[in-house]
Amino acid sequence: MPASFRVAAIQMVSEPSVAANLDAARVLIAEAAEKGAKLVGLPEYFCIFGMRERDKVAVRERDGSGPIQQFLSGMAREHGVWIVGGSVPLESSDPGKVMNSCLVYDDRGERVARYDKIHLFGFAADNERYDEAATIEAGGAPAAIDSPFGRLALSICYDVRFPELYRRLSPMDIIFVPSAFTATTGRAHWEILLRARAIENLACVVAPAQGGRHVNGRQTHGHSMIVDAWGTVLGCLPAGPGVVVAEIDPAFQARKRASLPALEHRVL
Repeated sequence: MPASFRVAAIQMVSEPSVAANLDAARVLIAEAAEKGAKLVGLPEYFCIFGMRERDKVAVRERDGSGPIQQFLSGMAREHGVWIVGGSVPLESSDPGKVMNSCLVYDDRGERVARYDKIHLFGFAADNERYDEAATIEAGGAPAAIDSPFGRLALSICYDVRFPELYRRLSPMDIIFVPSAFTATTGRAHWEILLRARAIENLACVVAPAQGGRHVNGRQTHGHSMIVDAWGTVLGCLPAGPGVVVAEIDPAFQARKRASLPALEHRVL
């Protein structure tokens, strides 16, 4: 593992056009690389934010094949960075649904991990209603991988509300939480949840998010954030497209774990 390295969380305001979203992501990935990031995260559904929930089903890809996956591989290879590809709609066992899949590519453009979102968001309040289970098939297996930057734990958005998921993967060095939090729930809970997951796991959290008013009228919370292992926010972008970059010092994490060995004190 390097003595220190830069990680980037990309924020987007994605739209219904896959091509337009890939063009926007291309620019932001290049910016992250220019700023020295070697590990880059994209938000949930960076590639499509449709007018209807079923729009993502129409552009779903076969596992290992398709323009979105080719794009992620090509960007990682071109810029020599690891990319945590937010989430991509992949085929599921139900032709009317997709898997909401986080795909990781190494700096040679090789895919090294896939995680399918386990916890599906449901919310109803006032004029807001969301039911991801109507168009998404839940995944069944947590995922973490070893990398040059330490052990990376993968999760997507609503997963962040379930600390037991991360306990299954602990210890990890970096937790990724690509998201599209609603403005309502984000204002109330986003930062609290991210910092809690960092503190209880003594791990860095990288949370690239959707952030702004989308073509379909939905408002996402934004505030893409990088949090260190002590719960300190190293960088945050409140709204609009952009890149948050932070320097990660593995020795800092090691010192905090040595001074507060909470992970060793677990009994359950």
